[in-house]
Amino acid sequence: MPLPDVLPFIGIGWSDVLFLLLSGTVVAAAFGVVFGRDIIKSGLFLILALGGLAGIYVMLGAAIVAGAQVLVYIGAISVLILFAIMLTQSKVAPTSLAFQTQVAPAAVAAVLLAVLFGLAFGSTNWGSVVFSDTPSAIGTSPVAAALFGPYLLAFEIASVLILAAVIGGVYLAMEPRANEGNEEGE
Repeated sequence: MPLPDVLPFIGIGWSDVLFLLLSGTVVAAAFGVVFGRDIIKSGLFLILALGGLAGIYVMLGAAIVAGAQVLVYIGAISVLILFAIMLTQSKVAPTSLAFQTQVAPAAVAAVLLAVLFGLAFGSTNWGSVVFSDTPSAIGTSPVAAALFGPYLLAFEIASVLILAAVIGGVYLAMEPRANEGNEEGE
């Protein structure tokens, strides 16, 4: 039996339900990042938020942006941040965080931004307009040709720099061994 086009008793489509689930996941994970007391869990919430955002990109038809989101932000940057946190700091946050002293100004700024966004969204005509000079979708081959053509050297240099940063972080995080004595005292 095939699924109906809209959810029974609610009357909204499946794509709307999926968008609501993904956007709710992104917002909840973002709150987990900001208000989390354990920095490792905050990093994992960041990965969840970025993954939900990649799902929204797929729903919008921007598969290459979603792929870049997963590869670059989730696959590289978030994992690098988690490695850096695990190697250089303790995982429990201090009892009073620095941003907790700025709650009132941040709340005022958030309310002002919400009002500005509400005014901007309310005064915009959201009709679907396709311009005559809009280029048609041609897939990922031009992006792949540009990335692995003239920019291949820059891409490889960036990967070597990230590897050097990880190795440097591991070296800085290593504690001296007990059998290593003071060279000057011996």
